[in-house]
Amino acid sequence: MRVVVTGASGNVGTSTLRALAAAPEVESILALARRLPELEVPKVEWARADVVRDDLASRFRGADAVIHLAWIIQPSRAPKVTTRANVDGSERVFRAVADAGVRALVYASSVGAYSKAPKDRAVDESWPTDGIEGSYYSRQKATTERLLDGFEAEHPAIRVVRLRPGLIFKDEAATEIRRFFLGPFAPNALFRKRLVAVIPDVPGLRFQAVHSDDVGDAYRRATVGEASGPFNLAAEPVLDAATLARALGARTLPVPPGALRSAAALSWRLRLQPTSPGWIEMALGVPIMDTRRAREELGWHPRKSATEAIEELLEGICRGSDYPTPPLARETSGRLRAREIRAGVGARPV
Repeated sequence: MRVVVTGASGNVGTSTLRALAAAPEVESILALARRLPELEVPKVEWARADVVRDDLASRFRGADAVIHLAWIIQPSRAPKVTTRANVDGSERVFRAVADAGVRALVYASSVGAYSKAPKDRAVDESWPTDGIEGSYYSRQKATTERLLDGFEAEHPAIRVVRLRPGLIFKDEAATEIRRFFLGPFAPNALFRKRLVAVIPDVPGLRFQAVHSDDVGDAYRRATVGEASGPFNLAAEPVLDAATLARALGARTLPVPPGALRSAAALSWRLRLQPTSPGWIEMALGVPIMDTRRAREELGWHPRKSATEAIEELLEGICRGSDYPTPPLARETSGRLRAREIRAGVGARPV
Protein backbone atom coordinates (compact mmCIF):
# COMPACT_ATOMS: atom_id res chain seq x y z
CA MET A 1 0.00 0.00 0.00
CA ARG A 2 1.27 3.47 -0.93
CA VAL A 3 0.10 6.46 1.12
CA VAL A 4 0.54 10.20 0.58
CA VAL A 5 0.32 12.53 3.59
CA THR A 6 -0.11 16.31 3.23
CA GLY A 7 1.01 18.48 6.13
CA ALA A 8 3.25 15.63 7.24
CA SER A 9 5.76 17.66 9.26
CA GLY A 10 3.40 18.99 11.95
CA ASN A 11 2.09 17.81 15.29
CA VAL A 12 -0.29 15.15 13.96
CA GLY A 13 1.67 14.54 10.77
CA THR A 14 4.82 13.31 12.51
CA SER A 15 2.80 10.95 14.71
CA THR A 16 0.88 9.69 11.69
CA LEU A 17 4.09 8.97 9.78
CA ARG A 18 5.41 6.87 12.67
CA ALA A 19 2.14 4.96 12.90
CA LEU A 20 2.03 4.29 9.16
CA ALA A 21 5.69 3.25 9.07
CA ALA A 22 4.96 0.59 11.69
CA ALA A 23 2.01 -0.82 9.71
CA PRO A 24 2.94 -3.94 7.67
CA GLU A 25 0.22 -3.09 5.13
CA VAL A 26 2.01 0.16 4.22
CA GLU A 27 4.91 -0.24 1.81
CA SER A 28 5.79 3.39 1.12
CA ILE A 29 4.79 6.88 2.29
CA LEU A 30 5.20 10.16 0.41
CA ALA A 31 5.29 12.93 3.02
CA LEU A 32 4.46 16.39 1.66
CA ALA A 33 5.39 19.62 3.44
CA ARG A 34 5.93 23.27 2.53
CA ARG A 35 9.35 23.19 4.21
CA LEU A 36 11.37 19.99 4.10
CA PRO A 37 12.61 18.70 7.46
CA GLU A 38 15.83 16.96 8.34
CA LEU A 39 13.98 13.92 9.62
CA GLU A 40 14.27 10.31 8.55
CA VAL A 41 11.39 7.91 9.11
CA PRO A 42 11.30 4.33 7.78
CA LYS A 43 9.38 3.95 4.48
CA VAL A 44 9.06 7.75 4.17
CA GLU A 45 10.14 9.90 1.23
CA TRP A 46 9.85 13.66 1.72
CA ALA A 47 8.79 16.10 -0.99
CA ARG A 48 8.12 19.82 -0.99
CA ALA A 49 4.52 20.78 -1.86
CA ASP A 50 2.20 23.64 -1.01
CA VAL A 51 -1.49 22.69 -1.26
CA VAL A 52 -2.33 26.27 -2.31
CA ARG A 53 -0.22 26.50 -5.45
CA ASP A 54 1.67 23.31 -6.37
CA ASP A 55 0.60 20.48 -8.64
CA LEU A 56 -0.87 17.79 -6.41
CA ALA A 57 -2.34 15.23 -8.80
CA SER A 58 1.12 14.18 -9.98
CA ARG A 59 2.13 13.61 -6.35
CA PHE A 60 -1.00 11.58 -5.64
CA ARG A 61 -0.93 9.41 -8.74
CA GLY A 62 -0.28 5.76 -7.88
CA ALA A 63 -1.29 6.19 -4.23
CA ASP A 64 -3.86 3.95 -2.59
CA ALA A 65 -4.80 6.62 -0.04
CA VAL A 66 -4.24 10.30 0.68
CA ILE A 67 -4.29 11.63 4.24
CA HIS A 68 -4.97 15.36 4.18
CA LEU A 69 -3.55 17.02 7.29
CA ALA A 70 -2.29 20.33 5.85
CA TRP A 71 -3.90 23.16 7.81
CA ILE A 72 -2.57 26.40 9.29
CA ILE A 73 -3.55 27.94 12.64
CA GLN A 74 -1.69 31.21 12.23
CA PRO A 75 -1.69 34.02 11.20
CA SER A 76 -4.86 34.66 13.20
CA ARG A 77 -4.92 38.32 12.09
CA ALA A 78 -4.94 37.44 8.38
CA PRO A 79 -8.11 35.43 7.69
CA LYS A 80 -7.60 35.63 3.92
CA VAL A 81 -4.31 33.78 4.33
CA THR A 82 -5.79 31.02 6.49
CA THR A 83 -8.86 30.67 4.26
CA ARG A 84 -6.68 30.32 1.17
CA ALA A 85 -4.55 27.63 2.80
CA ASN A 86 -7.25 25.76 4.68
CA VAL A 87 -10.40 25.98 2.57
CA ASP A 88 -9.05 26.60 -0.93
CA GLY A 89 -6.09 24.31 -0.29
CA SER A 90 -8.38 21.50 0.87
CA GLU A 91 -10.57 21.90 -2.21
CA ARG A 92 -7.46 21.55 -4.39
CA VAL A 93 -6.47 18.39 -2.49
CA PHE A 94 -9.94 16.88 -2.96
CA ARG A 95 -9.91 17.61 -6.70
CA ALA A 96 -6.41 16.15 -7.06
CA VAL A 97 -7.46 12.96 -5.27
CA ALA A 98 -10.19 12.44 -7.87
CA ASP A 99 -7.97 13.43 -10.81
CA ALA A 100 -5.24 11.04 -9.69
CA GLY A 101 -7.62 8.10 -9.26
CA VAL A 102 -6.88 7.63 -5.55
CA ARG A 103 -9.27 5.17 -3.92
CA ALA A 104 -9.36 6.58 -0.37
CA LEU A 105 -9.23 10.03 1.22
CA VAL A 106 -8.76 10.53 4.96
CA TYR A 107 -9.42 14.12 6.03
CA ALA A 108 -8.42 15.93 9.23
CA SER A 109 -11.61 17.51 10.48
CA SER A 110 -12.01 18.62 14.10
CA VAL A 111 -14.35 19.02 17.03
CA GLY A 112 -14.24 22.65 15.88
CA ALA A 113 -16.43 21.78 12.90
CA TYR A 114 -19.41 21.08 15.15
CA SER A 115 -22.23 23.50 15.88
CA LYS A 116 -22.91 24.75 19.40
CA ALA A 117 -24.12 22.05 21.76
CA PRO A 118 -24.96 21.48 25.43
CA LYS A 119 -22.02 20.40 27.58
CA ASP A 120 -23.94 18.04 29.86
CA ARG A 121 -24.05 15.11 27.44
CA ALA A 122 -21.96 13.65 24.62
CA VAL A 123 -23.06 13.82 20.99
CA ASP A 124 -22.25 11.46 18.17
CA GLU A 125 -21.09 12.14 14.62
CA SER A 126 -24.61 13.07 13.45
CA TRP A 127 -24.47 16.39 15.32
CA PRO A 128 -24.56 19.33 12.84
CA THR A 129 -21.20 20.57 11.55
CA ASP A 130 -22.04 24.21 10.91
CA GLY A 131 -19.27 25.51 13.18
CA ILE A 132 -19.17 28.29 15.76
CA GLU A 133 -19.77 31.65 14.10
CA GLY A 134 -17.32 33.63 16.23
CA SER A 135 -14.33 31.40 15.40
CA TYR A 136 -12.49 31.65 12.06
CA TYR A 137 -11.00 28.19 12.67
CA SER A 138 -14.44 26.68 13.29
CA ARG A 139 -15.98 28.41 10.27
CA GLN A 140 -13.21 27.14 8.02
CA LYS A 141 -13.54 23.58 9.33
CA ALA A 142 -17.30 23.70 8.76
CA THR A 143 -16.89 25.13 5.25
CA THR A 144 -14.44 22.38 4.37
CA GLU A 145 -16.90 19.76 5.61
CA ARG A 146 -19.43 21.15 3.12
CA LEU A 147 -16.84 20.91 0.33
CA LEU A 148 -16.26 17.31 1.31
CA ASP A 149 -20.02 16.62 1.24
CA GLY A 150 -20.03 17.75 -2.38
CA PHE A 151 -16.92 15.70 -3.15
CA GLU A 152 -18.50 12.52 -1.74
CA ALA A 153 -21.69 13.08 -3.72
CA GLU A 154 -19.70 13.58 -6.91
CA HIS A 155 -17.29 10.66 -6.33
CA PRO A 156 -19.19 7.88 -4.54
CA ALA A 157 -16.56 5.27 -5.46
CA ILE A 158 -13.89 7.03 -3.36
CA ARG A 159 -13.85 5.95 0.28
CA VAL A 160 -13.87 9.08 2.47
CA VAL A 161 -13.06 9.18 6.19
CA ARG A 162 -13.32 12.27 8.40
CA LEU A 163 -11.57 12.23 11.76
CA ARG A 164 -12.81 14.81 14.29
CA PRO A 165 -10.41 14.93 17.24
CA GLY A 166 -10.45 17.14 20.30
CA LEU A 167 -7.37 19.13 21.31
CA ILE A 168 -4.20 17.26 20.30
CA PHE A 169 -1.08 17.33 22.47
CA LYS A 170 2.35 15.73 22.74
CA ASP A 171 5.71 16.65 24.21
CA GLU A 172 7.40 17.06 20.82
CA ALA A 173 4.82 19.65 19.72
CA ALA A 174 5.23 21.83 22.82
CA THR A 175 7.24 24.58 21.15
CA GLU A 176 4.83 24.79 18.21
CA ILE A 177 1.77 24.90 20.47
CA ARG A 178 3.36 27.56 22.65
CA ARG A 179 4.20 29.60 19.54
CA PHE A 180 0.74 29.22 17.97
CA PHE A 181 -1.40 29.87 21.05
CA LEU A 182 0.67 31.58 23.76
CA GLY A 183 3.07 33.73 21.79
CA PRO A 184 6.66 34.93 22.28
CA PHE A 185 6.11 36.58 25.67
CA ALA A 186 5.02 33.46 27.58
CA PRO A 187 7.91 32.23 29.78
CA ASN A 188 8.38 28.47 29.53
CA ALA A 189 9.15 28.15 33.24
CA LEU A 190 5.65 29.29 34.22
CA PHE A 191 4.26 26.02 32.92
CA ARG A 192 6.12 23.90 35.43
CA LYS A 193 3.48 21.72 37.07
CA ARG A 194 4.21 22.85 40.61
CA LEU A 195 3.90 26.50 39.57
CA VAL A 196 0.37 26.10 38.17
CA ALA A 197 -1.44 27.18 41.32
CA VAL A 198 -4.84 28.24 39.96
CA ILE A 199 -7.15 26.90 37.25
CA PRO A 200 -9.87 29.31 36.05
CA ASP A 201 -13.29 27.78 36.59
CA VAL A 202 -15.36 29.16 33.73
CA PRO A 203 -18.97 27.95 33.42
CA GLY A 204 -19.34 25.98 30.18
CA LEU A 205 -15.60 25.51 29.65
CA ARG A 206 -15.40 21.73 29.34
CA PHE A 207 -13.30 20.20 26.58
CA GLN A 208 -11.67 17.01 25.36
CA ALA A 209 -8.08 16.22 24.55
CA VAL A 210 -6.13 13.34 23.05
CA HIS A 211 -2.46 12.48 22.62
CA SER A 212 -1.01 13.04 19.14
CA ASP A 213 0.32 9.49 18.92
CA ASP A 214 -3.17 8.13 19.57
CA VAL A 215 -4.51 10.35 16.79
CA GLY A 216 -1.75 9.06 14.50
CA ASP A 217 -2.90 5.52 15.30
CA ALA A 218 -6.45 6.47 14.32
CA TYR A 219 -5.20 7.76 10.96
CA ARG A 220 -3.37 4.49 10.42
CA ARG A 221 -6.50 2.48 11.17
CA ALA A 222 -8.66 4.68 8.96
CA THR A 223 -6.17 4.36 6.09
CA VAL A 224 -5.46 0.63 6.05
CA GLY A 225 -9.01 -0.45 6.93
CA GLU A 226 -12.30 -0.22 5.04
CA ALA A 227 -14.28 2.14 7.30
CA SER A 228 -15.78 5.34 5.95
CA GLY A 229 -17.59 8.38 7.29
CA PRO A 230 -16.90 10.59 10.32
CA PHE A 231 -15.28 9.50 13.60
CA ASN A 232 -14.94 11.43 16.85
CA LEU A 233 -11.59 11.07 18.64
CA ALA A 234 -10.99 11.97 22.28
CA ALA A 235 -9.53 10.42 25.42
CA GLU A 236 -11.06 10.25 28.87
CA PRO A 237 -11.67 12.14 31.06
CA VAL A 238 -13.51 15.21 29.84
CA LEU A 239 -11.43 18.14 31.07
CA ASP A 240 -12.93 20.86 33.25
CA ALA A 241 -11.49 23.08 35.97
CA ALA A 242 -11.99 20.53 38.76
CA THR A 243 -10.39 17.70 36.79
CA LEU A 244 -7.39 19.82 35.80
CA ALA A 245 -6.97 21.12 39.34
CA ARG A 246 -6.84 17.58 40.72
CA ALA A 247 -4.33 16.48 38.08
CA LEU A 248 -2.05 19.49 38.58
CA GLY A 249 -2.41 19.89 42.33
CA ALA A 250 -3.94 23.33 41.89
CA ARG A 251 -7.08 25.07 43.13
CA THR A 252 -9.94 26.47 41.09
CA LEU A 253 -10.91 30.13 40.84
CA PRO A 254 -14.38 31.08 39.55
CA VAL A 255 -14.13 33.29 36.44
CA PRO A 256 -17.19 34.55 34.52
CA PRO A 257 -17.19 33.77 30.78
CA GLY A 258 -17.38 37.49 30.04
CA ALA A 259 -14.19 38.14 31.97
CA LEU A 260 -12.38 35.41 30.03
CA ARG A 261 -13.64 36.81 26.72
CA SER A 262 -12.56 40.33 27.67
CA ALA A 263 -9.09 39.22 28.78
CA ALA A 264 -8.57 37.25 25.57
CA ALA A 265 -9.78 40.13 23.40
CA LEU A 266 -7.68 42.76 25.16
CA SER A 267 -4.46 40.72 25.13
CA TRP A 268 -5.02 39.91 21.44
CA ARG A 269 -5.64 43.57 20.51
CA LEU A 270 -2.50 44.57 22.41
CA ARG A 271 -0.56 41.87 20.49
CA LEU A 272 0.54 40.17 23.68
CA GLN A 273 -0.51 36.79 22.34
CA PRO A 274 -1.62 35.39 18.95
CA THR A 275 -4.83 33.59 19.95
CA SER A 276 -7.90 35.41 18.63
CA PRO A 277 -10.99 35.67 20.89
CA GLY A 278 -12.81 33.27 18.60
CA TRP A 279 -10.95 30.38 20.20
CA ILE A 280 -12.74 31.15 23.48
CA GLU A 281 -16.10 31.17 21.67
CA MET A 282 -15.28 27.82 20.12
CA ALA A 283 -14.14 26.29 23.42
CA LEU A 284 -17.34 27.42 25.13
CA GLY A 285 -19.57 26.27 22.28
CA VAL A 286 -18.39 22.97 20.80
CA PRO A 287 -19.88 19.71 22.09
CA ILE A 288 -18.56 16.90 24.20
CA MET A 289 -18.05 14.08 21.71
CA ASP A 290 -19.14 10.46 21.98
CA THR A 291 -16.25 8.32 20.67
CA ARG A 292 -18.07 4.98 20.61
CA ARG A 293 -18.02 4.71 16.82
CA ALA A 294 -14.22 5.00 16.61
CA ARG A 295 -13.83 2.32 19.25
CA GLU A 296 -16.29 -0.08 17.63
CA GLU A 297 -15.60 0.44 13.92
CA LEU A 298 -11.93 1.44 13.88
CA GLY A 299 -10.93 -0.62 16.92
CA TRP A 300 -9.34 2.58 18.24
CA HIS A 301 -8.56 2.94 21.93
CA PRO A 302 -6.35 5.81 23.16
CA ARG A 303 -3.38 4.60 25.15
CA LYS A 304 -2.96 7.86 27.06
CA SER A 305 -5.59 9.72 29.03
CA ALA A 306 -6.53 13.33 28.39
CA THR A 307 -4.85 14.38 31.64
CA GLU A 308 -1.65 12.54 30.67
CA ALA A 309 -1.67 14.33 27.31
CA ILE A 310 -2.04 17.80 28.84
CA GLU A 311 0.53 17.06 31.57
CA GLU A 312 2.98 15.97 28.87
CA LEU A 313 2.33 19.20 26.99
CA LEU A 314 2.94 21.38 30.06
CA GLU A 315 6.17 19.54 30.84
CA GLY A 316 7.21 19.93 27.21
CA ILE A 317 6.56 23.69 27.24
CA CYS A 318 8.55 24.00 30.46
CA ARG A 319 11.50 22.15 28.90
CA GLY A 320 11.14 23.84 25.51
CA SER A 321 10.67 20.45 23.83
CA ASP A 322 10.69 20.38 20.04
CA TYR A 323 11.24 18.07 17.07
CA PRO A 324 13.40 18.35 13.91
CA THR A 325 10.72 19.60 11.51
CA PRO A 326 10.15 23.29 10.67
CA PRO A 327 6.71 23.54 12.34
CA LEU A 328 7.92 21.87 15.54
CA ALA A 329 11.54 23.02 15.78
CA ARG A 330 12.72 25.59 18.31
CA GLU A 331 14.78 27.30 15.60
CA THR A 332 11.59 28.34 13.79
CA SER A 333 10.86 30.79 16.60
CA GLY A 334 14.27 32.42 16.17
CA ARG A 335 16.83 33.40 18.77
CA LEU A 336 14.99 34.84 21.79
CA ARG A 337 11.80 34.23 19.76
CA ALA A 338 12.70 37.14 17.51
CA ARG A 339 10.94 35.70 14.45
CA GLU A 340 7.72 35.37 16.40
CA ILE A 341 7.89 38.99 17.47
CA ARG A 342 8.75 40.19 13.94
CA ALA A 343 5.79 38.20 12.63
CA GLY A 344 3.51 40.57 14.50
CA VAL A 345 2.22 37.98 17.02
CA GLY A 346 -0.34 36.46 14.68
CA ALA A 347 -0.08 38.91 11.76
CA ARG A 348 1.80 36.55 9.44
CA PRO A 349 3.10 32.96 9.48
CA VAL A 350 6.11 31.89 11.52
